[in-house]
Order: sequence, then structure tokens, then C-alpha cells
Amino acid sequence: MEPLGLARRIGAAALRLPRGSHHVAVRRDLAVPVEEGVALLTDHYMPVGLERSPTVLVRSPYGRRGPFGMMCGYVFAEHGFQAVVQSVRGGFGSGGVFDPLGDERDDGLATVDWLRAQPWFDGTFAMYGPSYLGFAQWAIAADAGPELKAMATQVTASQFRDAMYYGGGFALESTLSWVDLTTRMKHPLSGLTAAFVSPRRARRAALSGRPLAELDALATGAQSRFFQDVLENGPETPFWTKRDFSATVARVDAPVTMMGGWYDVFLPWQLKDYAALRAAGQRPYLTIGPWFHSDGRIMRAAVGEALPWFRAHLAGDPSELRDNPVRLYVTGAEEWREFSDWPVPGVHEERWRLQPDGGLAPLDPPESAPDTYRYDPAHPTPCISGPSILGNGKPADQRKLESRHDVLTFTGPVLDEDLEIIGPVGAVLYVRSDRLHTDVVVRLCDVGPSGESLNLCEGMRRLTPGAPEPDGDGVRRVGVELWPAAHRFRAGHRVRLQVCSGAYPRVARNPGTDAALGTAALMVTAHQEIFHDPDRPSAVVLPVFADR
Repeated sequence: MEPLGLARRIGAAALRLPRGSHHVAVRRDLAVPVEEGVALLTDHYMPVGLERSPTVLVRSPYGRRGPFGMMCGYVFAEHGFQAVVQSVRGGFGSGGVFDPLGDERDDGLATVDWLRAQPWFDGTFAMYGPSYLGFAQWAIAADAGPELKAMATQVTASQFRDAMYYGGGFALESTLSWVDLTTRMKHPLSGLTAAFVSPRRARRAALSGRPLAELDALATGAQSRFFQDVLENGPETPFWTKRDFSATVARVDAPVTMMGGWYDVFLPWQLKDYAALRAAGQRPYLTIGPWFHSDGRIMRAAVGEALPWFRAHLAGDPSELRDNPVRLYVTGAEEWREFSDWPVPGVHEERWRLQPDGGLAPLDPPESAPDTYRYDPAHPTPCISGPSILGNGKPADQRKLESRHDVLTFTGPVLDEDLEIIGPVGAVLYVRSDRLHTDVVVRLCDVGPSGESLNLCEGMRRLTPGAPEPDGDGVRRVGVELWPAAHRFRAGHRVRLQVCSGAYPRVARNPGTDAALGTAALMVTAHQEIFHDPDRPSAVVLPVFADR
């Protein structure tokens, strides 16, 4: 047993983590037996002087030491909890082979069985963690037993499939970045730099122009089984059956608090988990801030919210819980607001319809010819910013992108008063293409008085033969779900919608053919028409919040 003293307190202070009153000791590299004779290495952080107290369980593919061990182990023990931080199968000394997303249910439940047998276990535990660590929570939450009393999840969801096949396309940059990250973190010292190096390696590989099946080896130096599996197995294949726990969310009895970011890759599916819990009669807490997936501010905020949540549900002290379960940061207004639920009460939908000459307004369009553009997958429309697994996904000025010939913009009039939106954002476009296989990308922007155009949220839809079905003129009605948003368009600003057919390398380019995802080489240009007339009123659907 190793005592942890002044250095750890200094480290916790440097990370601006909440200070606790307990001294902490740790037992390192405990071997937790799971199936197939595999042992998972586990660190146990203990509050000195408390023989038994509630436990916080954290299961991670990213290691157990350093700042990670500080935030997921030391701080909870300092506040009186037993903290168990475990490396999942195949990572950081744990036995077996890392099969991303595939073993977390069986290994997690075996770890809970091990917890129950420990002399310091008081019969209750909570789970904590972001991203993959949150997925590992959902993998066992419905079957972990009555001892599970609380969960604190951040920037995660009960299934990652839909985020990887976002809108029917393939989330190339995020998937390749994560594969590179998990490959490199196993090497000495690389864990300190992988979060910065991996997205650069992924982007460089993606921009090489090579077929997708070659990009993992180009980025990491070796082929990745997981990357190849994802390319070969679409979202509806059995590959995803044991990697999807969305159907079990409604069976989770433990109180859940969720933290997300407006620019996080998993936000839409995190909110589906919230909706499933609400439909089952639960009252989860939800916090969404102006954060991207790897934003360090989330980790500090997450600990700050988890501690009162765990005290409320494991120690019977709800005194620090906020009154309203939903807390949202409204961008543009730059303020936090609290609500009773999500979607928030007081919202109504407004359809802002595309107009001729690049206009956008909450009015029916006149008779007008469609706007057109040419999409060339050999020179794909880039993505300047937006949700990504690593790197800064915050809004960025879109004017350079909007100057391209393969991007259409539709801009509303200068606003006389503030316009606030809070909730899901959608679009309905009437599209005709000379390709049966093509993509539609939609992006909502806030245009300031100087002309700066900042992206707020986006969505895409991959079109395939018959999905959606065209009308007699070959026009398809395309519904697109954008990321949700909470934003105030200030008076003097304008609402803008971008329409294009690429967001590369965030999303793999559509070659315009039915070639296999991993090996497509032939690139076929698409001629696109976007309609805006009384019979085909393309529009963005804004969740306008009027109760201010």
C-alpha cells in the first residue's frame, strides 16, 4: 500500500480539482480475474481511516496513472469514496487483447462480482467517466445489480455506431484519430502526446487520397483490426450487436447525471439516452456546455458535478444538488440557464425557408429556379471545424469555405431583435442529383455585423437508391438532423444555412458509386440542384425559445 501525500494534493490543486478532507493511499496493480483466465490490472485508491465506504468504479482503455488517475481515483478517495480505476482488457498491463467496445459488458460485470467480495466494499457503488469510460458504464448498467446507486457520464452514449456512421456516412477523421490514439498510448511517454499527434496523423493520412482501407496503416504504421472491421461492417450488421446497449438504457434504475458539449461527437446520441431514461420514468440530470469532446474544461466540471451526485445517491445527502435537472450554456448570450427538462419547455418550431438569390426567411418562397452546384469527390468540399473526437471542435469563421463554388449559402435579413434557439435543429431539402449515391451536408451559422460566419451545428445525410425515394421529376425530399443547439442570434446578426455535399475529412467522401467503403477508388462528379419554390419549400427548422 502506497500513501499519497503532498505531491498529489499539489497536483489536484494544479488541475483545479475540488479538495477533499481525507488522506489517500493506493494499492496498485491488483489483478481482477475475468473470463478466459484473463486478469485486469486495477488500482484501488482508499480514504485513510475509512475501512468501508461507497465505491466509485472507473474502467478505462487510457491507463490508470498520472492526471487520469488523479481525476478518476485520487480525488474521489480524498472525498471519502473507495475509488477503483481499472485498465480494460489488453491495455496498460491488463491481460487479453483489446477488442474495442466488444468485451466491456462481460468484463465489467466480472469486475462488479470482484467488488462484492472485497472487505472494504460497503454494498454500494457508482460509476464514473467520459467517452469510452462512459460507454463501459452503459455496457453493464442495466445488469449491475441493486448495488449500483449512481452513474456520472460525460461526452458519451450507450452506442457509438451511429456516431461512426454519422448520417449514413463514415466518420473518417474521428475513427482514424481514435485508432491512432489507442495504438500509440501503449508506448512509453506517447500517452502524453498522442492526443495532439493522433489527429494530425489521421488528417495527413486522410488527405493522402488513398483508399480508406489503407489509411490505418498509413497513420499508425500497421493495419488496425478494429478500423478494418468498421469499414467492412455497416451499421446494420451483427458486428454491432454486442457493441450497442441503447436498448438497455430504459432498464437502468440507478440515477444518472449526464454532461455533454455542444461540439461533441456523441451529443445527439447522448440525448437519445436521456430521452430513453425520461420515457422510462427516470429523472436524469443533464448539463451541456460550450465544449468539444477532448476539452479539458469538461473533466474539471465533471468531477465537480459527480461529487454532489454521488453524495446524494450513495450517502443520502442531496443538499448540493441544483433545483432544476437541466443546465445549458447558451452560446451567443454567453450564459448558463436552467430548465426542468429537455427538450426545454417554451420552444416552438419555425421554418426558415430557402429563398431565391441566396435568401432565407420564415416565409414561403416564390416561384424560382433551383440553385445548383457541382460536387467533385476527387476534390472534396472540406470541413473547417465541427465536432471531432480529438482537437478543437469550436466554431470557426466559415467565409473561406463559403466562397467555394461547391457550397451554397442562404442568409436571412439582419435581425431587429434577438432570436434564441434551444433544442434539436433540423432541415428539409428538396434535392435532385444526377447521381443515385451522393451526400447532403447542412450547416447552421451565425453571421455577425463584420461578416464573420460562425458554424453552430451541422448534419448530413447519405443518399442511396430509393432512400429517400424520388418523385416523378427525380426530386428527393431529404430530411437532415443537425446537432442540437442553444444559441442567441443577437440583434444585428443574420441566420445563415450552408448546403454542400462534403465535409472532408471529417466524413469520408462519397465517391458517387456503390463501391465498397474501404476500397472505392473511382470518383464520379455529381451535379446537384436545391429547390426552393412553393411546391418544394426547402427549409431549416429552428427550435425558437420565446420564454425569456
